[in-house]
Formats: sequence, C-alpha cells, structure tokens
Amino acid sequence: MSSETILSMRGISKHFGGVQALSDVSFDVKEGEIYGIIGPNGSGKTTLINCITGFAKPDKGQVFFRQKEITGWPPHKIAHVGITRTFQIMRPYYSLPAFKNLIIPLWSPRARKLGGWRGGGKHGDRDTVAVDILEEIGFERDSRVPYKLASTLPTGYQKRLELARCISMRPEIIFCDEVFSGLSMSEIAGMTPLIEKLKMEGVTLIMVEHRLRELFRVADRVMALQFGEKIAEGLSGDVIENKQVKEAYLGSEEV
Repeated sequence: MSSETILSMRGISKHFGGVQALSDVSFDVKEGEIYGIIGPNGSGKTTLINCITGFAKPDKGQVFFRQKEITGWPPHKIAHVGITRTFQIMRPYYSLPAFKNLIIPLWSPRARKLGGWRGGGKHGDRDTVAVDILEEIGFERDSRVPYKLASTLPTGYQKRLELARCISMRPEIIFCDEVFSGLSMSEIAGMTPLIEKLKMEGVTLIMVEHRLRELFRVADRVMALQFGEKIAEGLSGDVIENKQVKEAYLGSEEV
C-alpha cells in the first residue's frame, strides 16, 4: 500500500427531496489499500458510491482522483480514467453468455490503450481474452460455465462476473458494492483470495459491506456512516469499538 492519496472526497452532500442522504462527507483513500465503508441500511453508502462514480451528482462538495477534480463527470468518463464499480443489484447482460459480458469493456478506449486485449479487432481474440479473465476470477475454463447465459448463473458466479467486467477495464480503483452479500461461506472463502490478489496487483478497492467479519479480514481501514454522516474512520478494531458505531450499527448485530 502506498502513502499516496489516490481518491479524495471533500464535503460531499446529497439530498433527495426532503431527505438528506449525505451530509458533508470527507475522506481520503490511499493508493493500493482496501478501504471499507459500513453503516446501517439508509446510511448513504450506495449514494456515496453513486456520487463518486457519476451515477448521481452531489449537491455540494468535490471529488478528486489523483488530485484532479472529477465531480459530476458522467460514468463512462470516470470509468475511462480508471474508476470502475460493481452493483449491489447485479447488472449483467442477462441474455448474453458470461464471456460476452466482457466484450464491451474490453472494447473500451481504456482497455485497448492499456492492452486489455490483443488482436487488432478480431472478435475471436477478444473472446479468448474474455475467457482468460473469467478463468482468473474462478470460472472453470474447461467447463460450460463461461459460455452459459448470464441469467442462468448462480449468485456467486454473477458476483464474479461483475468483478470481471471491472477488471477488463484495467482499473486503478474498483468500488465493490456488497460483493459478499448473498454468498455462502464457501463462496466468500473463494472470493476473498481474489480481493487480496487484486490488492497485490496494485488495485485500490473500496468496499461497501454488511458482512462485517469478512470485510474486517481484508480491509486496511474502515469508515462508518450513519444518516449520511461520517461517524468514525480508522483501523477495523478501532472503528468497531467506537461508541457511535456500536449504537448505530452494531447494537443489533454481533460481530
């Protein structure tokens, strides 16, 4: 993990009608770290991701990527500078085979520029790279799984497919929105080494999670939100012992 800050939020606020979803949220993420974001339902976690990745525009505040302001940029422009995300409600192209879900990100200007695939426009070569990426994240290459329709895949494979589409863009940052949610313990055990591998490769991961035990095993630092406000930030052990965090989030959940 580098000491250099890769992503900064300054005073991010967002409201929907009369509901204040985020209120003056600021934090920094270091290059190469795993940064966790926790909080009860309705605390503003996904809204925060949306404001950073261009799916919502903050009412106030600024977002900086490598000291360059990207506040309010559209999602495709943010993706092209190297910031990608998964979705809590998965969004694959259900009518396409799993490996075909990777063709669009592999065809993106960023992936082509950085060597996300080779072959000068030949679809067959892009297909091969897509299957290669799926194999790296746990799809069995010699099985039929990479070629099955995305709509027929179990939740664990669909979660991996979401990550695969991010990886195809050769990102610097991946936002993981509830990547452990809905998975069995064995599926989580298979997903965790992938998260750690991405970190070892220098990818910065920002993880929104309700599965606290699993998140705390991999996160370098954690921030807690309540009612759209940051109430704690620091090492996992320090955050979990914070009185406000216990009252807001952990009072009804044993960790």
